[in-house]
Amino acid sequence: MNFKKDSLYAHPVESPEGFQFDSAVTAVFPDMIQRSVPGYRSIISAIGLLAGRFAQANSLCYDLGCSLGAATLAMRHQIEAHDCRIIAVDNSEAMIERFKKILANDTSPIEVETRCEDIRDTRLENASVVVLNFTLQFIPIEDRSEFLRNIYQALLPGGILILSEKLKFDDPRQQQLQTEMHHAFKKAQGYSDLEISQKRTALENVLIPETFSCHQQRLLKAGFNSAEVWFQYFNFASIIALK
Repeated sequence: MNFKKDSLYAHPVESPEGFQFDSAVTAVFPDMIQRSVPGYRSIISAIGLLAGRFAQANSLCYDLGCSLGAATLAMRHQIEAHDCRIIAVDNSEAMIERFKKILANDTSPIEVETRCEDIRDTRLENASVVVLNFTLQFIPIEDRSEFLRNIYQALLPGGILILSEKLKFDDPRQQQLQTEMHHAFKKAQGYSDLEISQKRTALENVLIPETFSCHQQRLLKAGFNSAEVWFQYFNFASIIALK
C-alpha cells in the first residue's frame, strides 16, 4: 500500500493547529513515525518477539492505540499460542479504515479484531499481552493511573505490558541534551528546522511526556511486579511491565 512522504509541516502557517490523527496524518504516518521516533523499527520488531514469548493459549492480545497496526502485524507473525486473538483499537476512524485494508493483504492466520473507539472505553479481559506503543502520552495525565490499573486487572498471571513513550527528564541539562539530540535525529532524517518547530507547536498540550520514574512508580502502584526500560534511544524509551 502506497503512503506519501511526510511534508505536513513543510510550509509556514501562522498558528499550527493541535495535532490530530486525521486523514492527512494517516496518509503519511509510516514515513512520519519512522523519521520522528528513533529506534521505531527495532521497537516494533521486539514487540513481535515479546508477544511470541508471552502470548498464552486461549487468550487475547491488545494493541491499544494501534494506528496503522504495525505492532499488531509484528505480533501476528510471531504468535504461535493456540487460539490466541489480537484486538487492535484506535479512536481514529481514518487509521482504522486504512489498517483494515492493510490487514486484508496480510497472510497470517492469527485472528485480528479492529475497533474504532477510545481505548479508555475498551473492555479489557483475559489478556496475556497488552501493547501501548506511544499511546499513553496522548491520554490525559489524570486518567493514566486508572487506565493502567484496568490493564493490570485484565492481564492473566505471567502477562506483559509493553509501554513505549517519549520521556522527559528532571535534570534540565539532560532535558536540553535529549531534546537537542532528538532534533538532530529528525534533521538527519530530512526534516527542516521549520518542520520540527511547527510540529512541536502542534503537539504541545496534546502529547504530554513524563519521566521514567513517574511511569515506573505508576506501574508498580497499579500492581505490576516490575517495570524496567528494555530500550532507549535519546528521549524515546520502551518499558516492560510484568504481572
